[in-house]
Formats: sequence, C-alpha cells, structure tokens
Amino acid sequence: MPERLKVLVVGGGGREHALVWKIAQSPLVEKIYCAPGNPGIAKSAELVDIKGTDIKALADFAEANSIGLTVVGPESPLIAGIVDEFESRGLKIFGPCKAAAALEGSKAFTKDILQENNIPTAAYAVFTKFDEAAAYVKEYFAFSCEPLVVKADGEAAGKGVYICEDEHCAIESLKTVMVDRAFGNSGNKVVVEEFLTGPEATIMGLVDGETLATLIPVQDYKRVFDNDEGPNTGSMGCYAPVPILTEDIRDFVAEEIMVPTLKALKRKGIIFKGVLYAGVILTEYGPKLLEYNCRFGDPETQVVMPLMESDLVEVMLAVIDGRLDEIEIKWYNKKAVCVVIASGGYPGDYDTGMPIDGLLDAESAGATVFHAGTKVLNGSIATGGGRVLGVTALGDNYEKAIGTAYTAADKIHFDKMHMRRDIGRRLL
Repeated sequence: MPERLKVLVVGGGGREHALVWKIAQSPLVEKIYCAPGNPGIAKSAELVDIKGTDIKALADFAEANSIGLTVVGPESPLIAGIVDEFESRGLKIFGPCKAAAALEGSKAFTKDILQENNIPTAAYAVFTKFDEAAAYVKEYFAFSCEPLVVKADGEAAGKGVYICEDEHCAIESLKTVMVDRAFGNSGNKVVVEEFLTGPEATIMGLVDGETLATLIPVQDYKRVFDNDEGPNTGSMGCYAPVPILTEDIRDFVAEEIMVPTLKALKRKGIIFKGVLYAGVILTEYGPKLLEYNCRFGDPETQVVMPLMESDLVEVMLAVIDGRLDEIEIKWYNKKAVCVVIASGGYPGDYDTGMPIDGLLDAESAGATVFHAGTKVLNGSIATGGGRVLGVTALGDNYEKAIGTAYTAADKIHFDKMHMRRDIGRRLL
C-alpha cells in the first residue's frame, strides 16, 4: 500500500462537508485539513483559518504540512488560478487551471465556444454597455411575448440569472447587474439569451485531460418555495439518479456537448482536468446546455458522494495523473435525496446566530446532515448563512429516501427556519 496522504480541502460549505465526509472513508488518507471549514467538517478534519481565496497562504500551508492532495470545492479559487499556483510549486491539486475555469468564470467565453463549435445551447447576445443591452431587450419585447434570460457574465454564487417575462423586468435586471453592480465585476458584461423550456438536470463529469467519466445525474430545485415558486436560490434540495435522464440522453450530453467543448478548449491550448459540471435542459428539440461550472455542484455533491461506492481519493489521483481510463467508478444501487434547510428570508436578507437543535436526532433518524452555513456560538452550533444544512438520505426507492430525509429534517429546529416540502415529490 502506498504511503498515506495528508489531504487539504478548500472551502467551508455543504459541498465541502460532503467531500470531507467521503475522503475520510479512504484508506489512502492519513489526515484531512479543511480551510476554512465549518463545525460539521470539524468532526472529520482539522480546520485551518485560511480563506479559500488566499491562494498564496493555502499553497504555503500545503508545502509546510506536506499535503499530498488538495481538493478545491468553490469556484472562486479555481477562477483565480489556485491550480496554477499549486502546480508551479509541484503540489498535487484536484481542479482545472485558471484558463479552463473560465468556462464558469465567463458565460460569454463559454457561449462563444459553444457557438463556434455548433454545440446545442440557447441563442444569445453579449453586452458591455447598459444602454446597448437595454435597447436590445426593448426591441426584442416589441416583437415577442416570449421571456428573455439576463445573466451576469462572471461568477455570482448561483444568483446572477434573471428570467424576464417582460421589458420592465429585463431592464430592471440589467440595472441590477450592470448599473447597481450587485455582483461587482461579474457585471462588466451580461449575456442575454433566449428562454428555453423543459426539465433541467445536472451531469457532472470527471476529466483527466483526455478521458471523460460522467457521474450519476442530479436534479435540483432552484426556487425558494414549493411548486417552483419564488426567487431563484443556490438550490433548496436535489435528488439522484434522475429517471428522465435515460442512458441515451446522458450519452448525447457527453458526446455532443461535453466532449466537443473539451476538444475546443484543447485546440485553444487549454487542458481541462477536474470536474466539468453541465447544467442541461431537455427541450422539445433535444438536450441543450444552460451553463458550465468548473467544480462539484452544491448541493448536488451531497447526493452524489453518498451514492459513490468507489474510493474518491483514488479516483481524484487518477484524474490528476491522467489515468482515469484505468478506473471504473462504482455506485450503490440506491436513491438519494437532499433537503436543504435555510434561514428565513433567504435568498434575500436573513438573520444569523440562531441556535440549532436536533442535529443528533436527525442523524439518528437515518440521514446524514451536511453543514452548509453554520458556526459555533457560545459553545453551541448556530446558523451562519443562508443555506444552513443539507439533510441527505438514501433508500432502496425514492419514497423511502424522501421519507427518511423529511423525517430527519423535521427533527431539526431553529428560529425562522425554512425548507421546501416537495423535494423529490414529482418522482412519486
């Protein structure tokens, strides 16, 4: 057996908790650190007080502590070039380089690649000036009753997308992004694109520069309230696998969307290694790409990791070393459901510091509770963010997984807590 590794996980949300939880099960691992982590992660890893965006400090820590593998959860460090910095120092790190992470860092960059290579996606236009974008949407709505989608070009924590039914909504959305700068420099450009209809789903794939291995597909719930009502969020829950994503559809997404994108990057001299997250929509004309992310999804990771039978660390090392074709990723024959528990008011303004009760009771009810936005306050765990917890349950069928997830979630209590009651219900 090779020498056991010290692993550093970068990030502090529900996705990172799920990654740490899975990495801790690997016999290849000696010790796990997480920067900055959260109280749930602290059960399995030593927390390091370094922000995920402090790339130099993270690399210094990895060197000083002989870290054998660094795993990056959030997009911001990847877009900023953490992989390039680590690799320049000879440190092993899982994730795409800065140039490849532009697939998430710039929607305009991605849309141009898709258009140049005839990869199925929505028609679009890109603007750098508010007046020009406003004139475009005014002209559009003068001749069409169909919605438009306004997107901030850069990263926006899943919140920079507006579905606009009319001219007024579109103009206000453009103002929010380009004039009010709600997402900072991510609003230097906007993408305005056609509104596509159909069920949405996520297919994440591991890429080692040559080989693409897709993971179990996931469907999530973006709107804050039941029946897909209310504003968009980072996600209020998800389930896997997705019955409507047949093997044929998954093959189409891999072969006609993801692989051509990777080849197009390669022609530009960009080699992608890590996770390629494809958000797709199943239109009446076939699957089309909505967006790419350059990392594991959140909360999608909270259902994918419990379903993965294979050793995640072994798989990640194969990705880094270009040996993914030698690995068979195995899965448990189960269904998984994650219910997100959020602070009241999310995705708008919300209070933090609410004491959380019932975490152990939820675990005893058969679920795994992943911490997304928690902190320690007066010696107890309290709310520390908008999405607070992800309650994940497995079952032999969807009914059992959904039942266990909600039974466990109902054991948890804090002031003004909110969750959707219909996660996975459409499957029944």
